[in-house]
Amino acid sequence: MEKVKVIIMGAAGRDFHDFNVYFRQNSQYEVVAFTATQIPDIAGRKYPSELSGELYPDGIPIYEESDLVRLIQENNIDQVFLSYSDLPHTFVMNKASEIIAAGADFRLLGSRQTMLESTKPVVAICAVRTGCGKSQTSRKVVDYYKNKGVKVVAVRHPMPYGDLAKQAVQRFASYEDFEKHKCTIEEREEYEPYIESGLVIYSGVDYEKILREAEKEADVIVWDGGNNDTPFYKPDLHMVVVDPHRVGHEISYHPGEVNFRMADVIIINKMDTADAAKIKIVEENIKQFNSGAVIIRANSSFKVEKPDLIEGKRVLVVEDGPTLTHGGMAYGVGVVAAKKYHAKELIDPRPFAVGSIQETFKKFTQLTNLLPAMGYGKEQMNSLEETINKSDADSVVIGTPIDLGRLLKINKPATRVSYYLDEIGKPDIEEVLNKDSLI
Repeated sequence: MEKVKVIIMGAAGRDFHDFNVYFRQNSQYEVVAFTATQIPDIAGRKYPSELSGELYPDGIPIYEESDLVRLIQENNIDQVFLSYSDLPHTFVMNKASEIIAAGADFRLLGSRQTMLESTKPVVAICAVRTGCGKSQTSRKVVDYYKNKGVKVVAVRHPMPYGDLAKQAVQRFASYEDFEKHKCTIEEREEYEPYIESGLVIYSGVDYEKILREAEKEADVIVWDGGNNDTPFYKPDLHMVVVDPHRVGHEISYHPGEVNFRMADVIIINKMDTADAAKIKIVEENIKQFNSGAVIIRANSSFKVEKPDLIEGKRVLVVEDGPTLTHGGMAYGVGVVAAKKYHAKELIDPRPFAVGSIQETFKKFTQLTNLLPAMGYGKEQMNSLEETINKSDADSVVIGTPIDLGRLLKINKPATRVSYYLDEIGKPDIEEVLNKDSLI
């Protein structure tokens, strides 16, 4: 029987996981290639032989997604699997049409095929879009268990942008581990808050191995999701964050809608800054698509380290990169803070942009009076630093989850904006976790 020839479309995350758990030892299939998008410098490499298994002794090549039709036709591909996230439903079906027109089948793997089971209780924190508030929700859940004296370990959705074989299993327990694993800004944004709290977080490429390592030191595992992807581990409690600023996205983005329908708990975040009419629509969509979910209502509150560096100043706001790019937002917490504390002006960083930061502004045209903290590698981090330092701002407002001053030499006064989940009334996260009593 001839093998089914396959291409996996991805972005250096879900695609590798799907391969590991479904295809790596499956002799019915031949994975001819991965394609890559969203993340720079992934295409042109290989998924290494150390990770691809005995069926793929030479590894598997990774191409640009723009090569997809050519690859289908040149290799007589039978099936193409879509394995990445934060995609409008129209985009998904446009890709399906492109693939079918080129002669291949279009497929998506289901949760039963891709969720690994743990020997320990798993709480999964996911979202319907990037930038809804997963990270602050995850920290709230982790703090709950930490305060009860429970050994909790977080596992983060993959962000393997370096040497994939060396990044198979990554454990972070100190700032030195960031240097050891050569972390990008995006990785540090997700890991650093756990390190600041004295906790351990895992990430990497091979999530079966990661899970087994995490189980050795955890009573409870918290899955800290990425983008709007579904959990890699079967959750005992599945919490999903919704953003009413992007009303309707909970039922129009893939795989965010999957999370929305699967959720045990739905958190409506940012209620203090959203229109009441939009919140009402989100509530109606919950009733229609997941009426059994527990609803938690919350604000995304923030604290400013040095408000005097904002008031009356011309400020450059630096925001969380993925929220603005994958998430499609036109502002973040830094902009909200700058306005609340009466900045004289939010300067336009585009005239000062250099290198790949220029390309980011060309691609994401909604960004005008803020700078996304792009830093997928040393070169891009250098471009970010130069852009900040070339600007004519009086001060810098940093709305990222990390202290950029640890990574960049900023030549201006800077203040950090930290943000946290602030539940409104009951039920809140503590009540939900108490009721579920997973341990």
